[in-house]
Amino acid sequence: MDATINEVNSALQESQIAFLSYKNFSGKKKAGFLRSIADEIEALGQPLVSTAMQETNLAEARIVNERGRTTSHCRMFANLVEDGSWVDARIDTAIPDRAPAPKADLRKMLVPIGTVVVFGAANFPLAYSTAGGDTISALAAGCPVIVKAHPAHAATSDLVASAIFKAIEKTGMPKGVFQHVHGGFETGQALVKHPFTKAVGFTGSLAGGKALFDLANQRAQPIPVFAEMSSINPVILLPDTLQKDAEKTAEKLAASITLGVGQFCTNPGLIIAVEGNGLDRFIKTLSLEFQKAMPGTMLHQGIADNYSKRLAQALTQKGVQVEGQSLTDGNAAQGRPLVASVAANDFIKNPALAEEVFGPYSLIVRCKSNDELNSVINHSQGARVMQRVPRLQTGGKLDASLFNVLVEKAGRLVINGVPTGVEVCPSMQHGGPYPATTDSRFTAVGTDAIKRFVRPVSFQNFPDSLLPNELKDKNPLGIWRMLDGKWVGK
Repeated sequence: MDATINEVNSALQESQIAFLSYKNFSGKKKAGFLRSIADEIEALGQPLVSTAMQETNLAEARIVNERGRTTSHCRMFANLVEDGSWVDARIDTAIPDRAPAPKADLRKMLVPIGTVVVFGAANFPLAYSTAGGDTISALAAGCPVIVKAHPAHAATSDLVASAIFKAIEKTGMPKGVFQHVHGGFETGQALVKHPFTKAVGFTGSLAGGKALFDLANQRAQPIPVFAEMSSINPVILLPDTLQKDAEKTAEKLAASITLGVGQFCTNPGLIIAVEGNGLDRFIKTLSLEFQKAMPGTMLHQGIADNYSKRLAQALTQKGVQVEGQSLTDGNAAQGRPLVASVAANDFIKNPALAEEVFGPYSLIVRCKSNDELNSVINHSQGARVMQRVPRLQTGGKLDASLFNVLVEKAGRLVINGVPTGVEVCPSMQHGGPYPATTDSRFTAVGTDAIKRFVRPVSFQNFPDSLLPNELKDKNPLGIWRMLDGKWVGK
């Protein structure tokens, strides 16, 4: 049942009350909470897996793997907050006799910002939804969370929420530290506009993320929206790679494009290469691989309908020709794998060709020369080619100028690999320049995701008794911190 406006207001009020105590909890206590969430999710057992399979059409192996990723994320952040060094504590002690002016005692650390509203993602019922990366990194930071369940997997979301509620009870967390609501546009709008909401986490379409971003900036007190949105993840195939390994490269990319019926934000939706024998061999093999690929049932009918619509629009654009597609038509709920190509000149002139087609589809851009390939990569107006992609992959040798452009256009660069497959670890950067995300300075995956939901605060000339434990002289937590320009710790 959709939450009423009164219920939304009540949830935010409870969340604010919880924040006033939860923000001061020790890293050890928060770590126990996060580990308990992981334990309770695992305790849900097969009913969670079966429910998620039924609601999303995803295979059991995929759900089991995603559950493991979700619980590992909980434990990774538990280790992070227990260690405590993530608060980036810095201490500059006073120099009262410094000339020409005394130096004050200054101490700084990261503190939680307040209640975070998280919108569940359609394509990841566990890892990017109720107990997903946004929720867990916000809880780790000391922020209460209100999750708006995605309607495509509402029952799955309810089950995971029940696990979090059990963890709250077992570890003695404040009642309002986590809340779970259902609803549509009006519910989401009320959550974002409420003055107690201090940040938003979102994974989904460009239209959805941009709407939330605009709404948040229309508030009397604007708040950050951390949205993971549109991405076509270009793959740049350099001539030497095609000449040496065209067939294997095509096989690898075909598997990446069709993985999970193409329903990943890291799906390689654009392939850029110079014309020649190598590219001809690559396209021939890729076409054969796509003919063998079978249509797959998509997450829900809305995604399947959108894929069919966007694919039809792409194929009617000037110069676009089909290079290979599944020999099986499939039904209305399925995504039919297809790869097409277009000349670089037509691609640059047509902004519509840079739009994401969410599903098992990729477009090959055929360039006449390396200069034209560089033009496609550098082109940032009209077609907005590189502005619409966060993660790029390339094979072969990179010259300095091309490398510098790629760094400006992407959040993650991959050499001799595929963009699908995101490692959850401290060095992962998941996101990139708009419209991939609303703020490319942050990541949605890895321990640095916690930095989205904190802000720095300095304490000047405070007595030790009033300072947070992380900044006290005696370092009671034993954490690493910077003291007068040098890192010291345990």
